[in-house]
This record gives sequence, C-alpha cells and structure tokens, in this order.
Amino acid sequence: MNPLRRIGRAALAFLNGTGHFVLFMARAVSHCVRPPFYPRQVIRQLIDIGYYSLPVVGLTTLFTGMVLALQSYSSFADVGAETAIATIVVLAVTRELAPVLAGLMVAGRIGASMAAEIGTMRVTEQIDALTTLSTNPFKYLVVPRIVAGTLMLPCLVLVGDIIGIFGGFLIGVYKLGFNPGTFIASSWDALETIGVISGLVKAAAFGFTIAIMGCYHGYQSRGGAQGVGAATTNAVVSASILILVLNYVITELFFSR
Repeated sequence: MNPLRRIGRAALAFLNGTGHFVLFMARAVSHCVRPPFYPRQVIRQLIDIGYYSLPVVGLTTLFTGMVLALQSYSSFADVGAETAIATIVVLAVTRELAPVLAGLMVAGRIGASMAAEIGTMRVTEQIDALTTLSTNPFKYLVVPRIVAGTLMLPCLVLVGDIIGIFGGFLIGVYKLGFNPGTFIASSWDALETIGVISGLVKAAAFGFTIAIMGCYHGYQSRGGAQGVGAATTNAVVSASILILVLNYVITELFFSR
C-alpha cells in the first residue's frame, strides 16, 4: 500500500495547494474592485512593470522579427514564395511571438521580483506589521501589482508588435533586398485586427497570471532565505507554464473553426 499512499498524499497536496491558490486569487480579485485604493502604489508598479521592462521586451521582439524574416527567406526561397515573408512576420509576431515572448521575459523579470519582495516581507514579518497598522496587505501589496500587470503587458506587447515587424523590415530591406514600399504595403495588407486583438487579450491574461503567481508564491513563502528562493523559482516556473497553457487556450478560442 506504500505506493498508493504516496500517490494519494501527492494528490491531496496538489488539491490542497490548488484550493489555497483559487481562494487567494478570488480574494485578490475581489479587493481590486473594493476601496480603499492606493494609487501611488499602482503608479509605482505601472512604471516598474511597464517602463523598466520595455528594453528587454523591445530587444527580444526586435531580434525575433529579424531572425523570423531571415529564416523564412531561407525556407521560402526554395519554393519561390519570398513575397510571403512580410505576411509571415506580421502574423507570427502579432498573434504569437510578441505576446508569448514578452510574457516569458516579464515573468522572468517581474514575477521573480514580486515573489522575492513579498516573500522577504513575509519572512521578516513586515506583512504582519501592515496588518497591525490597520493596512490590508492585499490592498497594499497584491492589488497594485495585479492591476499594473494586467494593464501594462498589453502596452508592452503592442510596442513589441511594432518593434518586431520593424526588425523584419530591416532584414527584408537591407539584407534581402526587398523594396521598402512593397514590404510595407505587404505588411499592412497582412495585418489583421483579430490577430492584434488576440495578442492583446493574451497579453492581459499573461500579465494577470504573472502578477498573481508572483504575489501568491511570495505571500505563501516560509522558512527564511531558503523559502524566499524557493518562492521566486516557483513563481517564475508556474507563471511560464501557465503562459504556455493560456496561449493555447486563447488561440483555440479565437481561431478554432
């Protein structure tokens, strides 16, 4: 019976953790729509998540667009479909690459930062001090991060769309020899409203996921520095996995026939 006991213990632990997370998320979302609010904390998180993440997201999408154009040309030249490169770059960047890569990069930067900051406050009893001072920790710590993450990641993805397509334009015009006007016209014709909207919806879902996972693992951390390190790792890994899962689910909702 020992193997069955271990399986049952793991299953119960998983269900227990899932229940704690669902209750945490429901509590956090409910506090997002109830006063009091802390606008200064929200603005601080907007700047931290949006402005300071812009360089890494911009570089990621720029080189992704450049590599995509280069790889597409090397493949399509064999079948005489070089003119489809602009279409491939636009559709791939707006629908998939910009949201997913931006989400993963922000998860590595912001998710880890949130978990480490809140985890340190937990193990040093600063969260308990907030409660003692009649300040709701969810209102002060969790809600501003969730709001900022949900709002700013679509902005980052929109900028990433432009930079990624520009990277493809640079390679197409200055390395592969395409006419600039023709490349721009092909890119504009290939641009679809549904593709951009689906990417922005993905970005909002990814931003919420990154913030809630970072806050949850940081809030639940125990055991000093080792617990904070484990919470940081768990926040990044769980957010990254959920980003990939949500990417498929949202793509299925938008593009399934």
